[in-house]
Amino acid sequence: MFKLSAAALSAAACLALCNSALAQDASISAERIREHTRYLSSDLMEGRGLGTKGEALATDYIATQFALAGAKPAGEDGTYFQKVPLVGIETQPNSLLTAAIKGKNEEFHFGGDFVGVDMMQRPDARFDDDMVFVGHGITAPEFHWDDFKGADVTGKIVVIFTNEPPSNDPKFFDGRALTYYGRWTYKYEEGLRRGARGVIIIHTTPTAGYSWDVVRSSWGRETPYVKVRPGDKALSFAGWMSREAGERLLGLAGKHVDELLAACEKPDFKPIDLGVRLRGTMVSKIRALDTRNVAAIVTGSDPKLANEVVIFSAHWDHLGIGTPVNGDSIYNGAIDNATGCAILLELARAWAALPQKPRRSALFLSVTAEEGGLKGSEYYAAHPLIPLARTAIDLNYDALFPWGRAKDVVLTGAERTTVLPAAQQVAKRLNLAISPEDTPEQGHYFRSDHFSFAHAGVPAFSIGAATEFAGKPEGYGKKMWEEYNAKHYHQPSDEFQEDWDFTAVQQAAQFGFLLGQDIANQEKLPDWRPGDQFHR
Repeated sequence: MFKLSAAALSAAACLALCNSALAQDASISAERIREHTRYLSSDLMEGRGLGTKGEALATDYIATQFALAGAKPAGEDGTYFQKVPLVGIETQPNSLLTAAIKGKNEEFHFGGDFVGVDMMQRPDARFDDDMVFVGHGITAPEFHWDDFKGADVTGKIVVIFTNEPPSNDPKFFDGRALTYYGRWTYKYEEGLRRGARGVIIIHTTPTAGYSWDVVRSSWGRETPYVKVRPGDKALSFAGWMSREAGERLLGLAGKHVDELLAACEKPDFKPIDLGVRLRGTMVSKIRALDTRNVAAIVTGSDPKLANEVVIFSAHWDHLGIGTPVNGDSIYNGAIDNATGCAILLELARAWAALPQKPRRSALFLSVTAEEGGLKGSEYYAAHPLIPLARTAIDLNYDALFPWGRAKDVVLTGAERTTVLPAAQQVAKRLNLAISPEDTPEQGHYFRSDHFSFAHAGVPAFSIGAATEFAGKPEGYGKKMWEEYNAKHYHQPSDEFQEDWDFTAVQQAAQFGFLLGQDIANQEKLPDWRPGDQFHR
């Protein structure tokens, strides 16, 4: 049996009574989604921070709603929960980097000059290693590109830029759209594969796509990581350096940022031994984080296919209690991502209410630690409750906009999979257009939980927010998104509003409900489209 708090039981019982008259109705309800969103983003949840009372309340509530819906426990030991062993690492302000060459030294201070973390997860770590510049840090044989060109970087600190070499060729690194080779997470992974001791990314706004302030704020607080086990390999330093600090660092070797950027954008670029030695002292505050994913299942009707699953996912976590803004310190996360969790709960209810279940089973997965870098879904992909070989697809929901009736839907990554034709048919049935991403160069595909499944080989994409709304002027959705992104994203003001219209959120849920059934009834498992980087 799983244990629930009194507050969660009370709220769940109230909601169940309110919905009792609709218990036999399998249609998707905007009102139910609205009330789940209201509750999960209330001040009672304290921003749904990891390892807090808010986490216990939120995950208990989600488990209760799964149970009331008739979805069975899919977690560990007969519960709705999967424990996710994380550690929180907060790099301390007295962490210091010192670069030296031929008697000349430059000091770099945490927060202003650099940010980063000891991936070995030690409270006090030191390193002293040579530095080598390796361009964008990419090895991509399918694009005939290798920034390393046989260089041995074992035990060294590699210095790189993020993003990819530019080109007007739409087939070269997929043109305007960012591939995973351009993501900073890939840079650290490749450095580790190559045996590097550490990886430093020199930040520029054009290569990163966002300002140094974004990097500094994201890396300047406690961040969760999957716990390193004995024998695991990890970087002693993974981090970023500001452009100004990068100029000082490269200046020791007689180089400049713009000079090296230009050099590494040519195919004949070769790694450059900087001749600089970097000493690091990384002081970290480390604590165990007891957190959990929530999982429920509705069993399929086909004796042969019922052991395969369609996954619907959404992250339940947000930023908890933080720095007050206008006197408010609770980061409620109403849009991000109480809306996605609310959809997940409504999908579970509607799926369980179907008189004839689809052939495959449906797994409803609410994951932890998305805000800390997709750590809950990453852990699930490495420790799946249902083997990934029997996972048809992951359909993910993250931050939906309750601003009226949608005219379209954005499917982040559907074109990568063989599911796209079915998705187009569902869109037609719901009278929705499928709109492309406005900013594919920012790599949104790699920034939500579906990517953890894609990274592990499972077809996956997000069913996203609308960009156009009925009865609103053209560009209304983009204008509202820009306002949300500028004023409310990751701020205490991302709070539930009484005047929100959840019709578009309901439509996104309907889309996933119909598409999920189609996939669950197909003879063959979906796949990546030939030529996609995950197919490769």
